[in-house]
Amino acid sequence: MSVLQRVAAGDQSAFEECIDRFGGLVWSLARRQCRDRSEAEDAVQDVFISVWRSAGRYDARLGSESTFVATIARRRLIDRIRRKQRRPEQGQVSPEISEAIVADGGVEGSGERIERDEAALAAHEALRELSPDQQRVLRLSIMHGLSHEKIAESLDMPLGTVKTHIRRGMLKARKLIAERKAASDESSIGRDVEVSR
Repeated sequence: MSVLQRVAAGDQSAFEECIDRFGGLVWSLARRQCRDRSEAEDAVQDVFISVWRSAGRYDARLGSESTFVATIARRRLIDRIRRKQRRPEQGQVSPEISEAIVADGGVEGSGERIERDEAALAAHEALRELSPDQQRVLRLSIMHGLSHEKIAESLDMPLGTVKTHIRRGMLKARKLIAERKAASDESSIGRDVEVSR
């Protein structure tokens, strides 16, 4: 089973391996397209959220895993540039939200775009609720493409602790995202009931 197939199956260690394997590639693509480091970090985060959600579409017959990840990264970066060119200065949606509304293929209807927007916002907010150590380790792993060993070395932290922070951080983020989605679904059902009365 490939790394992306394991990610699609919900294997947490596979997602960590995916970040280790492709983080450098995604970072280098983002740095070429983004005007500053902060923007590149946001772009890398968006790309890996998209890879996480799109892993089930990977087909080894159509190309390698690195090609699949690079294609997602390029699409996200191109869409990011296009949105900046079209985005009005006044009343704009926050960059974290707008940059997460991306079709990784095909044309989406407004309902699908809203769902993507809500999912990306939930992921971004979930990451903000992690402990400072989890955030720091995930940032170095996802956004800077550092291996677990390099993170341990740069933070002077035991390798096992780094792996634990990544694993627990990702599990907690997934749980928070699921809770936010459940709350959103309940709220949506409540509004539908009110409208039908």
